[in-house]
Amino acid sequence: MTLISDTLPIPAPTTPAGPSTQAGTDGPAGPSVPDAATAPTGTTKTTADLTRLLLGPDRDRVHSPWRALTTDPAMHRRTEAGTEEQLAASYRRLHRINAGTDAAGLATDPRLLTALHEWTAPLDGALTVLAGIHYNLFLGSLLDHDPAPKRPLDEYLRMERIGTFLCTELGHGNDAAALETVADYDPTDRTFTLHTPIPAAAKFMPNTGPAGGPKSAVVAARLRVDGRDHGIFLFLVPLTDERGTLPGVTVRPLPLRPGSPVDHCLTSFDRVRLPFEALLTGDHGRLSDDGTLTSALGSKRKRFLTAISRVGLGKLCMSASAIGGARAALATAIRYAHHREVTGARPDRRVPVWAHRTHHGPLLEALATGYAMTALHRATVEHWAGDHGTRPVTADREAVDHEPVDPSTAGRGGVDRAHAERRVAITKGWITWQARDLIIECRERCGAQGLLPVNGLIPLAADIEGAITAEGDNLALWAKAGAELILESAPEPPAAAPAHPGDLRDPATRQALLHAVGGHRLARARGRLRGAPAGDGLRRWNAAAPDALAAVTARAEHDAGAALLAWAGSARDPQARALLLDLHRLFTLSRIEAHGTLLLATGELAPDRADGLAALRERSIDRLAGHALVLVDAFDLPEAFFAHRPIATPAYQQAFATRTS
Repeated sequence: MTLISDTLPIPAPTTPAGPSTQAGTDGPAGPSVPDAATAPTGTTKTTADLTRLLLGPDRDRVHSPWRALTTDPAMHRRTEAGTEEQLAASYRRLHRINAGTDAAGLATDPRLLTALHEWTAPLDGALTVLAGIHYNLFLGSLLDHDPAPKRPLDEYLRMERIGTFLCTELGHGNDAAALETVADYDPTDRTFTLHTPIPAAAKFMPNTGPAGGPKSAVVAARLRVDGRDHGIFLFLVPLTDERGTLPGVTVRPLPLRPGSPVDHCLTSFDRVRLPFEALLTGDHGRLSDDGTLTSALGSKRKRFLTAISRVGLGKLCMSASAIGGARAALATAIRYAHHREVTGARPDRRVPVWAHRTHHGPLLEALATGYAMTALHRATVEHWAGDHGTRPVTADREAVDHEPVDPSTAGRGGVDRAHAERRVAITKGWITWQARDLIIECRERCGAQGLLPVNGLIPLAADIEGAITAEGDNLALWAKAGAELILESAPEPPAAAPAHPGDLRDPATRQALLHAVGGHRLARARGRLRGAPAGDGLRRWNAAAPDALAAVTARAEHDAGAALLAWAGSARDPQARALLLDLHRLFTLSRIEAHGTLLLATGELAPDRADGLAALRERSIDRLAGHALVLVDAFDLPEAFFAHRPIATPAYQQAFATRTS
């Protein structure tokens, strides 16, 4: 890895607002950068280069179709409308998306599917939920399993029937492998009987209400043949038609939750008969007419996880919705801070609220995190997609990761599925938690204006709670990831040794410190696991869990920093590169400071270096403060998007003065 110096001077911004942005003096000067004042196109080039990195090389195909939705007033949620009206509008928007989309192509393209979530989340959180369920969990599951001539997909591709996904039960959430819905096979007539045996087995929170039109579901149920349990498989089940629920199907609306309205319900089945083709099959399990099951997997748990593998991509969709919401919140709050004026030091002068360090400092920290979140998400999606982000299954791969590769878990392109799923789980948890903190910070910095739903921040704050819980509760996902990290045969080595060990101006040093935090936390977790009384697995895990979860946090922070640093190395515009390096410095120094006690105790961080840490952070904030508008302009949100958020425009006072209900 080529060492990247983060001491490039940043030219003065063309935007006059904000504190001083003189280049820092914390290291040897980097390459010469033209002053923006003498290069009028510099800011345009910088923004374009940042956008290229944020949206990737396939921007026109992956992002442009969904970006175009943000300019259409009809695609924006109207928070003042009633609940039923909002829900009906969300389904209309879903149908509109489908009318101009290759549904099968969307369902099978991780990049396109996650980008859809990214751009629709700030528009209508319910639309994002409905699209994720229909395209990923429902249609994706049908496409991933064996095709069946008697199970055509045309009505789902045309959205004549909307698809939903029924896995979680009232009594089984994160322990879904223990779910109790059953599907009994009768070989005499080649049918299944789908049944909810107890109230706790009712399917919890699927969107099975009457809104949107006729619906079918992919239902997770325990396959039984002559009383023998073969584990959990998926079944295609019609739920409703134009007149309502079909015989044997009961749907009960759940109480409303905060956020964009979705028709969440309890759904149960009373001996519903299904044809043989309703069973979704694949290498993990196929059933013969006489009831004989053949499977490449001997474990019921592995069959279940294979059947619901779409949940993995769903985690990436949830984290995509989080970064989309976070970037919208950042852009809104930072734009508002530049045109919201307050009385200055002299009563006859007014200054933008952005001029105050107490205001712009927290937002710049959030902005650095937002860039790191996006960089991490892009890298994780590429890894999952199995393209150039994939590491092939080779001896070299094992040498890098210290994880033996099981060929039976290898997916497309040679990706180790277990490694990829853990990476996705860590990414989802970290991004959605960071997005919540970031959105709340943006809301607070907008004061009372931030409380008005019309300005878009309160809806984002409510919707992010669903992303934190959907497709696996974050804490449960991280507990599993932490346990897996403890059991690794050896810690993952850092990507590159620092050129200047201990020098916090060196990006590689900061990355190495974040890596060291994870290593120390894992060592502690392993020690506490060994030190706990034998014979009580839960007690041993409880002893190790706090440090294991801290190690997962450190892994996420390290990987996010590495992804952001890679962007800096790929920047073409010198000013874009300088800005990314300062974002990386601000992001990593904030994390290192949070782990300061541990790093000092282990000797990884010298006391004199620790003393200078705060000054380096402040220098980064000073350097970035005058460039915040460039950094949020690079998000590529159209001006038409901000027209629906009054405080994001300079004319917000007139907008409220003339606004009618």
